[in-house]
Amino acid sequence: MLELVKKNIHMNRWKGNATSQITLDDDFIVPDSMDDVEQIILSSGEITVDSVKNQAERVVVRGKMDFTILYRGAEGGLCTLSGSINFEEPINVPGLEEKDFVQLSCELEDLNAGIINSRKLSVKAIITLQVKVETVSDVEAAIEVDTKPTSGDTPNVETLRKNVDVATIALRHKDTFRIKDSISLSGNKPNIDHILWSELKLRGVTTRPVDGKMMLDGELMVFIIYQGEGENAPIQWIEESIPFSGEIEVVDVTEDMVPVVTVRLVHKDIEAKPDTDGEMREADVDAVLELDMKLYKEEDMELLTDLYSTNRDLGLQTGEACFDKILTKNMSKCKIVEKITLDNADRILQICHSEGMVKIDETEVKEDGLHVEGVLEVKILYMTSDDIQPIQCAVEDIPFHFLIEAPGINQDTICQLNSSLEQLSAVMMGGGSIEVKATISLDLLALQPVCEQIITGVTDSPMDFNNLQKLPGIVGYIVQPGDSLWKIAKKFHTTVDTIMTTNGLTDSIVKPGDRLILVKEVS
Repeated sequence: MLELVKKNIHMNRWKGNATSQITLDDDFIVPDSMDDVEQIILSSGEITVDSVKNQAERVVVRGKMDFTILYRGAEGGLCTLSGSINFEEPINVPGLEEKDFVQLSCELEDLNAGIINSRKLSVKAIITLQVKVETVSDVEAAIEVDTKPTSGDTPNVETLRKNVDVATIALRHKDTFRIKDSISLSGNKPNIDHILWSELKLRGVTTRPVDGKMMLDGELMVFIIYQGEGENAPIQWIEESIPFSGEIEVVDVTEDMVPVVTVRLVHKDIEAKPDTDGEMREADVDAVLELDMKLYKEEDMELLTDLYSTNRDLGLQTGEACFDKILTKNMSKCKIVEKITLDNADRILQICHSEGMVKIDETEVKEDGLHVEGVLEVKILYMTSDDIQPIQCAVEDIPFHFLIEAPGINQDTICQLNSSLEQLSAVMMGGGSIEVKATISLDLLALQPVCEQIITGVTDSPMDFNNLQKLPGIVGYIVQPGDSLWKIAKKFHTTVDTIMTTNGLTDSIVKPGDRLILVKEVS
């Protein structure tokens, strides 16, 4: 009799994705304690997701957008107004099941703050929510066959095996990494009266798994606008880079795993504090990074895909197992050099600060790889010669196109693309133009779905010798298109080794038109 040796195969498969775009729109009253609004200079927003719930083929996302607006008051000073807009959005995902794993990414596409009147502002934003769904399934597949004598006969079994490269998700893990540091003012800067505006941005973040740990390094870019101490003190700004590196303990991580890690700032705080002399000349920086880690492990798995016997009748129960294999892991750098001219470039005295946001508009699979189209949204803050409006801000979109090489990619390939801004600079050039230089990181993991026939069961019964006698004992055969030695041997009740020996073949490769002598085997 025959017994199959089986292995449980744990499969992670992409099930689908869905995207929803929502518009937030609300009005806000300026508090009585603040000056009238004369001009909006800067605005920024952050999205916080409070919950993501699966509900009968849809995902319900609840969260809020926190915003901050820097404006010039009627009396000429700068003021900061903050607020938030809550949202709840159902996203339809056909076929979604409770057991499925849902991954949500959200992006603030556009934020626009406008003046309704001197005491009332409008805030409008467009948020894109993308849901990616993975399903998990287990299947028992035969990897070996164990033969035992039946009524004195030992089954003579021929097996066909196939090696399959399988990428499974070894673990998912979320953790946080904290950055605490302080910034000191240079000697030519006045003391801090109060902070008007602050920004924290990540640059050049890289992650790397080692045994039991996830290594992390990068830079935290800090930008502060503050009111100097003293009467008629000018507006000041500070721009610093805080390098960081560290490790996060993840017990089951090994160095050979392939990581897909999303790093984002979930908490940021900047607070002015006195130095050792008691003067307000330092700023404490407190930032918390959230790492959403997904790590794949590659395994070379040998499966039984077919078997037959030369002395028993075997009935096979087969199924299909679908896997993902890693096609490519590619970290690319897209460099941008662009000259832009602002409307009032002739009045610019100094560029104070520049920041950027990468927006991917479209990805397209072609024969040579993944084509990426997007824009780099650059925000430039600068000083002007206008005493009434000394600080101005301009936003420019710089389009880019990049090819990520991915040999073997096709329309079935599942592409996981993470983009980030690694470097950015804006420098005044002659003729009133500004040169923007940037480096965009494009991290691609491409998974290729592969489906294979597997054997899930087998029945064993005595050979029907009447049918066997109908086959000729020896026959000449011309190889047909689609034939293999395995198919020929199984059909004519012989073995691959016998065919190769009889015909003097040195390998098992045959092509249409080849002539073979086939000898039936009877045990």
